[in-house]
Amino acid sequence: MASQRRTCNSNSAASKTKNPADFFKPFEDFEFHAWRDIMRVNIDGMFLVAQAVGRRMVQQGKGGSIIQTASTYGLVGPDFRIYEGSEYMGHTITTPAAYAASKGAVVALTRYLATYWGGKGIRVNTLVPGGIESGQNETFQRNYGARVPLGRMAHVDEMVGAVVYLASDAASYVTGQMLVVDGGWTAW
Repeated sequence: MASQRRTCNSNSAASKTKNPADFFKPFEDFEFHAWRDIMRVNIDGMFLVAQAVGRRMVQQGKGGSIIQTASTYGLVGPDFRIYEGSEYMGHTITTPAAYAASKGAVVALTRYLATYWGGKGIRVNTLVPGGIESGQNETFQRNYGARVPLGRMAHVDEMVGAVVYLASDAASYVTGQMLVVDGGWTAW
């Protein structure tokens, strides 16, 4: 297949609120302003970027590829056992419902946009990474690794191949899909 000059956009957003202690509060104590802060970045921001980029792709009339980023927590619920004894940035950690709900919304937005822009040659897909090592304490990394068939967290560079594939002509017939790169986390 001859390669056409197409536009590609990677749309990724994640927020932990201004105060990390607010992000890690239990569901019963989670404050609505923190919920809105997370939604504002994780899904409202995703919407605004996709809208602006999609509008431009439609105007150019050459098709394109939009790759959004979600999380395995947009597909499955957290295994709260991995958080026992875990810390990040000096705080006891967990994954809040707002994060999971926002990442599930990214998956739904991807499917919507794939059908909305498909006739214009614009492909919209979602990269769904599992846990990526980014400064979590050793306890968390060990607990997480014990839950993953490959036995460890991902390194950020392990997401590159998936993004390159989704952006390339090799994925010219792929739209509305989730490419899950999670070491097998969701295979259980």
